Amino acid sequence: MKAVVLTGIRQMEVVDVAEPRIASDTDVLLKIEAVGICGSDVHYYEAGRIGSEVIEYPFILGHECAATVEAVGGKVTRVKVGERVAVEPAIICHRCDQCKAGRENTCRNLKFLGCPAPASPDASRGGGPGQMPGCLCEYIVMPESCCLPIGDKMVRQAHHQIRQAHCKPEQSRRITFGQAVLCEPLAIGMYAVRKATQNLKLKTQNYGILGAGPIGLSCLLVSKAENVSRFIGVTEKVEGRIEAAKEAGATWVGNPEKEDIVAAILKQKPAGLDVVFECAGQQETIDQAIELLKPGGKLMLIGIPRSARISLVIEQIRRKEISLINVRRQNECTQTCIDWISSGKIKPDFMITHRFKLEQTQEAFDMVSEYRDGVVKALIEP
Repeated sequence: MKAVVLTGIRQMEVVDVAEPRIASDTDVLLKIEAVGICGSDVHYYEAGRIGSEVIEYPFILGHECAATVEAVGGKVTRVKVGERVAVEPAIICHRCDQCKAGRENTCRNLKFLGCPAPASPDASRGGGPGQMPGCLCEYIVMPESCCLPIGDKMVRQAHHQIRQAHCKPEQSRRITFGQAVLCEPLAIGMYAVRKATQNLKLKTQNYGILGAGPIGLSCLLVSKAENVSRFIGVTEKVEGRIEAAKEAGATWVGNPEKEDIVAAILKQKPAGLDVVFECAGQQETIDQAIELLKPGGKLMLIGIPRSARISLVIEQIRRKEISLINVRRQNECTQTCIDWISSGKIKPDFMITHRFKLEQTQEAFDMVSEYRDGVVKALIEP
């Protein structure tokens, strides 16, 4: 089969590799239909590592994907051959203390699509001792627990039928492979918003979202859908993403390269913000978040910094009693995202701005890494 292999820093090749085979009764062979390029993929592309997770070349990247079921193991009951699925990229053990505590996203034995093993594995930190090649290829094998059906039949009525019946389209509809890919970042945004709204005394609050890439926009879409925010201020440097944030319903959008975004937001909300979602992974945005938060506010750390360490102004954090909450992917939110897209509760299609063939993967990675052409989410379609 064809696969895109990372062979060095910013170097990719399309090569022929062995097609994976079903090894367990609960395995599913998947034909990849679409792959999304994530910011973490770009880190590996540009630097060959994220923290202690170092690429050993050659390596196949990619973890956001949707697929068609090609074959199934003998004990698979969740999906059938020919079915369309969204793929959960994390394979958990179901046995460790984290899984039993309902923290599957920090499973001690977790394996993750397109993610190298840590240089010095340490089970105490979570994240898993061994990872696996990704989905920038034609086929992969995953456990049936990672395959979430996205529907096979279009139940929406034809337009003329709707007009004649004076009714609206059915509330549930088949979602596309592109929408299924978006369920991965959307689930992270949903998990972040739900962690931020735990133990709320006020029904709605004032939010800031720093960075309007796919994760920031996912936080925005979920916040709007769950009606948990009165004000949502979004910051972003890429013009296309600024327009996307406006389209998604942000109350205010500002470019930190053109204005003092802290002053601009605090002018509207002098008391400060209740929650800030830091989605850029930059020292600059972490500093801005601390300035924007009111006493008792929550800083949700979602973005992945390129550097191994960040700095915090401890005096401000201490005096304001700011809560720092790290967001590690998602936990049991993917199915809800599928349901929300299917029902029309959220409409994320605007995030897909570019599509490429498998042979154009390096071109796509260059575009995303350089933030060219207003790119939000680029899809690879093998």
